[in-house]
Amino acid sequence: MTDLIDEVRGGGLLEPGRRVLVLLSGGRDSVCLLDLAVRIAGAESVAALHCNYRLRDDAGADEDFCAALCERLGVELHVRRPDAPGHGNVQAWARDQRYAEAAGLALARGGDVAAGHTATDQVETVLYRLAASPGRRALLGMVAREGRLVRPLLGVTREQTAAHCTARGLEWREDPSNASDAFARNRLRAQLLPALRSLHPAAEANVLRTLALLRDEAAVLDAVVDAALAEAGDPPALEQLRELPPPLRRLALQRMADRAAGGQGPAIGHRAAEMLALAEGGALDVGGGLRAEVRGGALRFGASRGRAAPRPDRAPP
Repeated sequence: MTDLIDEVRGGGLLEPGRRVLVLLSGGRDSVCLLDLAVRIAGAESVAALHCNYRLRDDAGADEDFCAALCERLGVELHVRRPDAPGHGNVQAWARDQRYAEAAGLALARGGDVAAGHTATDQVETVLYRLAASPGRRALLGMVAREGRLVRPLLGVTREQTAAHCTARGLEWREDPSNASDAFARNRLRAQLLPALRSLHPAAEANVLRTLALLRDEAAVLDAVVDAALAEAGDPPALEQLRELPPPLRRLALQRMADRAAGGQGPAIGHRAAEMLALAEGGALDVGGGLRAEVRGGALRFGASRGRAAPRPDRAPP
């Protein structure tokens, strides 16, 4: 197995002397990433964050393992032990905690935050989103850089990270919850992916090639959407939005919602007809804390506040 260092260095997300905070769970991918970060950026530029959620009996052993690994590699380790929520989606809570802690540390020390997402994770993410949420966005997957967040292993498979760790004499921890069918991602990994491979041995590679093509085409669509919105005014005139071809309307409305959300807004394309049917002064809560309103003949997105004004077809007599 070829050493991954040249491939990851060539991606340009890890650079000599550039500070980076590695999200370290103790699993094979994060161990591989930490080792590569040290070899490329230098140990003095690398730090690690481990979140001990204390949800498993062996969580303390994971923390001890990460501490020993960082000591071996000469890396500063930050450990956080957030209190578990009493209810709700635990996986989403853990992810939010991890990224919030990482953002605070990165802001204080400078540099990037590196996550160990691989090409294998990318395939799983695209398939999961395709099944769980409609729309073009579901097929675009994760990007290599989102602000300070970088994913240097996005072109590397899970098998490659395991081979790297083995070749480098690096052990890793296995999370037993990854084998549980209680989680949708685990069921996808254990059931759907083997089924796809049985249909075609290059199924995962074909998903990734399709993703690359869609990203190229998305750049063209983004330029068309930007031009349409610029012509419609700021804020865009409702009548001009109504005159756009239906697919372009949906994309333009989604872009407006994303801008209002300061990033990625809720998926609203399926509500395009409702928004474009609003009368002057009408409003519609579209989810994600956003509200579409018509004022002065223009459609705007803002924060939801209280009960939305009735839609024209539901106005009281």
